[in-house]
Amino acid sequence: MACCVDGSDRPKILVTNDDGIDAPGLQALVRVLVSTNRYEVLSAVSHSVTWRNPISAQRVHIDGATAFAISGTPADCTSLGISKTLFPSMPDLVISGINMGSNCGYHIVYSGTVAGAREAFLNGLPSISLSYDWVGGTNKIHDYTLAAEACLPIVDALLIEIKNKTYPQNCFLNICFPTDVANHKGYKLTQQGRSLIKMGWRQVISETQGGKMLSTMAMDTDSLTSMDMDGVAMPQEHLLFRREVRGRYIEDNTDYHALQQGYITVTPLGALSNAEIDCQAFFKEWLPSAP
Repeated sequence: MACCVDGSDRPKILVTNDDGIDAPGLQALVRVLVSTNRYEVLSAVSHSVTWRNPISAQRVHIDGATAFAISGTPADCTSLGISKTLFPSMPDLVISGINMGSNCGYHIVYSGTVAGAREAFLNGLPSISLSYDWVGGTNKIHDYTLAAEACLPIVDALLIEIKNKTYPQNCFLNICFPTDVANHKGYKLTQQGRSLIKMGWRQVISETQGGKMLSTMAMDTDSLTSMDMDGVAMPQEHLLFRREVRGRYIEDNTDYHALQQGYITVTPLGALSNAEIDCQAFFKEWLPSAP
């Protein structure tokens, strides 16, 4: 978590993420926000919450911000950051991201990045989650800066609504950047769909075999390796399994579909997970006759 406090009347923005304090998405976002000199920046390092054990906060360095690395989840970081326990005042806006990998469709359910924004929403604060459809071997670290710059108009417009007290209180925003963010087609209002990356499992013999799985359960192809005999081998009594992509389902006219077309998707979300209407109708008839 990072925070820049200078006593000014500038809007305060808390930034959290799912990838750690050194993640390039977080670093780029904080750097771009600080460079505008328009905000006080509060930044933090899935909807998972630590209940029983204390979490730690350690000062770290990020230019232009007072920074803390937090041992908890993104939701923990948001909760601590808005509590007035770590920082003396509440932020005006919470931003979670920029995540490596998109968060659309059903994968929103798994996302720690979205959970960080949802935690702020549940506490009555405006919030945004930001994710980048990163493709290993195609994208470069500098692309995170382009994504951060692309979100500035949204941030500025939201802060005006917040100042005018016209920002809606019953939702938060999930924003995803396309792979070719430098040539994006503009912002597009979308809705969460049923898109899904279909996963399977295969047995491996070392920790490093099979590449790195992003937080959205897509494979980072930069990390794909053949059999790596330098990896740490587990004892024979331990079996190792690694996820792998088996296919994709993309629902038309929804968030992931628009993202694949090159748009920056802007999707309002809530916190409820109601079933489809036909499921409600089925169980309304079924429940009275159930044993």
